[in-house]
Amino acid sequence: MEWKIYPGMSSRQKINRFIFLAGFLSILNGAVAQEVYNLSRVIETGLERNFALQVVRNNEELAINNYTVGNAGMLPTVTATNRFGGTLNSTAQNYADGSSNTSDNIHNTSGSAAIGLGMTIFRGFQVRNTYEKLGVQAELQGLKTQMEIENLVARIVSEYNYYLEQINLYQNLAYAVALSRERVRIDEERYLLGSASKMQLLQSIVYLNADSSRFASQNEVLRSSQIRLNELMASDNPGEDIIPMDSLIRINQDLVYDSLLSQTLRYNTSLQIASKNRMISELDYKIIQSASYPFLTMSSGYGYNYSGYGSGTLSNQHVYGLNYGLTLGMDLFDGFNRKREKSNARIDIENKIIQYREVEQTVRADLLTIYYAYENNLNLMRLEEQNLAVARENLEIAIERYKLGSLAGLELREVQKSLLDAEERLISVKYQAKLAEISLLQISGSIMDYL
Repeated sequence: MEWKIYPGMSSRQKINRFIFLAGFLSILNGAVAQEVYNLSRVIETGLERNFALQVVRNNEELAINNYTVGNAGMLPTVTATNRFGGTLNSTAQNYADGSSNTSDNIHNTSGSAAIGLGMTIFRGFQVRNTYEKLGVQAELQGLKTQMEIENLVARIVSEYNYYLEQINLYQNLAYAVALSRERVRIDEERYLLGSASKMQLLQSIVYLNADSSRFASQNEVLRSSQIRLNELMASDNPGEDIIPMDSLIRINQDLVYDSLLSQTLRYNTSLQIASKNRMISELDYKIIQSASYPFLTMSSGYGYNYSGYGSGTLSNQHVYGLNYGLTLGMDLFDGFNRKREKSNARIDIENKIIQYREVEQTVRADLLTIYYAYENNLNLMRLEEQNLAVARENLEIAIERYKLGSLAGLELREVQKSLLDAEERLISVKYQAKLAEISLLQISGSIMDYL
């Protein structure tokens, strides 16, 4: 990891700088001995282990499993049935001539076995349209998985760079403590020599304590970001240390709006999902319309029947044989339900077209808004870089004047604060520019470029 040492630092300041940065590494529990993560590895770990993504992938697998010719009704159905049963009856018969006949416990038995074959030959293209719909549904679920992946990658990249931002702020506050400590040393030496008051020394200690308090608070923010990053990666230990390979937020400053717009209209996942939903509505309409056509079905089977009689002249009977047939039919009237369903399906298609246009409008507006923010933050970043260079030079001059006693302590504090504020603004602007870059790549379907 590369840490910044400002040009023109005194040897003492460089030593203090190194001490506090070394302290940062020790807070991360022995970073040198631990494995270093780069952004690609963090993303790959998250894609492999994230729990929410696993559920979405399982849903996609379900949709793929449903995409079969059998589920669409293209294949015949074969059924086998077997039955054995009987009756145990007693009868009492009274005849007109006054005689009677009684039969007790007559046991009749029966059994059957059959195998049947059935298949829809034609149903107004319903089967074909159903199969096509199942395919589109599988593609739709694949796009939902893709969207979940893109959202996860965007969150990981954002959190990773937020973590870098917090590290840089931590570094900045470490430098603030080093400067305050150096000022206490100067004031202590001057107080011992009698060239400074005790009040001035005490004020320097107050400033040091204030900077140390902010420095300690920043450690909590840093750890919280680390925990969130572990959560996105579904780490078994949310508190595990993450040592980033990068030390600075790196921004792609070459994004062009026209190119992003072209990619967005072609690859944006939300637009693709809206398009698939419209296709499904159109296929639903065709499936409903298929009921207006005649239907032709085929059936065939082979059966065996056995009957055993407990009384009478016939002891038992065996019947077996083949049956087949074609059925041609047509639904003539169903209470206007089909007309209602077709009307609703047409309205649903119109809604899906409107929703597609709405998504396209939203995507265009978001792209333009984010791109303006991206350009603005790049301009601000260049301005803050210039301002930071001036603030650094100003601090070096102020420290030398303070050592000579020609600059008041309050003025030195203001110069020091100006430098730290300039550094914080630059860090913040870089992070905001990075967020805009991430959003632009996500909306244009290029978020996986971070891998």
